[in-house]
Amino acid sequence: MIHLFFIFALILCFLPLLPGIVGLLLPSLSYIPTLGIDNISLSAFYDVAIWPNLTASVALSLSTGLGSTLLALFFTYTILKRYWGTARWQKLERTLSPMLAMPHVAFAIGFALLFSPTGWVFRLIDTLGISDMAGISLIQNNLTQDNYGIGLMLALAIKETPFLLIMSIPILKQLNVEQLSKVSASLGYSHFETWRKVILPQWLPKLRLSLFAVSAYGLSVVDIALILGPTRPSTLSVLVWQWFNDPDLQLLPRAAAGACLLLFITAASLGLIRLIEWFGFKHQRGWITKGAKEAKRNQQKPRRHLALYSPFIVIPIMIVPLLVVWSFAQRWRFPDLLPSRYSDRFWQQELPTVTDLMGTSLSLAIVSSTVALLLVIACLEYRQKYQRAIPVWLIAIPLVTPQLSLLFGIQIVTYMLPGQHYWLWVSWSHLIFVFPYMYLALDGAWRSYDCRLDQCSRSLGLTAWQTWWRVKRPQVQPAIIFGLAIGISVSLAQYLPTQMLGAGRISTITTEAVALASGQDRRVMAIYGLLQGILPFVFFTLAIVANRLSYRWRYYRQHSRQNTHITNKSKEYTHG
Repeated sequence: MIHLFFIFALILCFLPLLPGIVGLLLPSLSYIPTLGIDNISLSAFYDVAIWPNLTASVALSLSTGLGSTLLALFFTYTILKRYWGTARWQKLERTLSPMLAMPHVAFAIGFALLFSPTGWVFRLIDTLGISDMAGISLIQNNLTQDNYGIGLMLALAIKETPFLLIMSIPILKQLNVEQLSKVSASLGYSHFETWRKVILPQWLPKLRLSLFAVSAYGLSVVDIALILGPTRPSTLSVLVWQWFNDPDLQLLPRAAAGACLLLFITAASLGLIRLIEWFGFKHQRGWITKGAKEAKRNQQKPRRHLALYSPFIVIPIMIVPLLVVWSFAQRWRFPDLLPSRYSDRFWQQELPTVTDLMGTSLSLAIVSSTVALLLVIACLEYRQKYQRAIPVWLIAIPLVTPQLSLLFGIQIVTYMLPGQHYWLWVSWSHLIFVFPYMYLALDGAWRSYDCRLDQCSRSLGLTAWQTWWRVKRPQVQPAIIFGLAIGISVSLAQYLPTQMLGAGRISTITTEAVALASGQDRRVMAIYGLLQGILPFVFFTLAIVANRLSYRWRYYRQHSRQNTHITNKSKEYTHG
């Protein structure tokens, strides 16, 4: 049975990647027989090459994508270097999950309402009377939809930093930073040099996959770029998305060629990141091996760090109340800090639509996450039993490949299949992107499990199923529950898979939030942004509560059995 589940996982999650690539390359060569386009040529690439401001769009994608990756990496490294192993780190770690639970679209909507020229931050600045200070007007006009993509880059960096921090926790625990710090201090290294010369060269290569995922997302993001990114010209991903939505289907090869260009730029950027890492750690080893020459200077002048993690906590905390206030605001003039009139008219107006959208969103998320959970558990059990696992590079393909490029080819393939099963295609596309995240979330729990416990339980007469349910399940259950919450949140945040595989016929909270983010009514936009942000938070909260209740129940049963055993022994002793 486990063989069938393993093969089923490969067929559902990874086999579509091959026709997805083929379905992208053939249309880019002007070969789409279903549309009557069957003359293979490079004319689509020529149309892309002569498109006005194409160079500016590519430059914007590179600057925002790579810039946000470098900023997020810098923030992550600085926070870890300053707070890892301290009492403040324990407080910071508890805030990472809520920050990660907020979807990108909800964060982008809240970021726009905070830092737009009439946003709440600049209302506060105007109220405090510091709006005339030098640089305020420049910042005010360069944080949302500016021509240089500064706001988009900062929003991506702030949103991705908690993700890199969470991915760094198991890495640093594996490296045993405390022991490395003690050994380095005995050799004369300061705290700064220990992190720069000892921990950084070991931490960064292990973070490579997560860094690739962050970089690929920043280079190819569409939903956040539509909300915060520049418009004239736009980023390359938004430009290709506009080509894809062109009503003239004869121009579809141009969109495919643009998606190929986006795929090439992403692959080249990931290669550049890998080359820089190799050049810094392998080719230029002098800065690592030259010793602790700066130790005395660093000890004489201790470095003071600001609380760099504050923006990653303060901004998400400010976003949720701001969305609530905007959803009930009826009149809110600039520069008033709070609305002068409130009303629930917009909630009443959108409630019927919101109910249907939430039902669709939750059904897609629960179905795709449940199927992904079963497949992930089967794959991990198959690896443990037969020592054969899915290659890491195969799991990483959906994470580091631009969604727009991959989904374009898959959609072309679905056109060739009879029937209009849009809900099935959308749930399947969500499964493709949910599976890698859930696999990575559960991988650590399965690797840390002691397989000798299975051997002991089988020697005591338990079957394989009884062993898994009674012995292994209680130990991996927290990871399963948390992984399920991650899968549901990933599915709820999917925009491009829902739009492309659903052909516009499947609407969710996320697709409506992105569509309304470009509108003029901020109240309706705040309602959908608030709901899109609350749903994943609810599931993460339920996961935490379920794990705590499960732990207390096991603790209660264990002590109850011990007390019963002691009571029985006492009775036997008394009667004896």
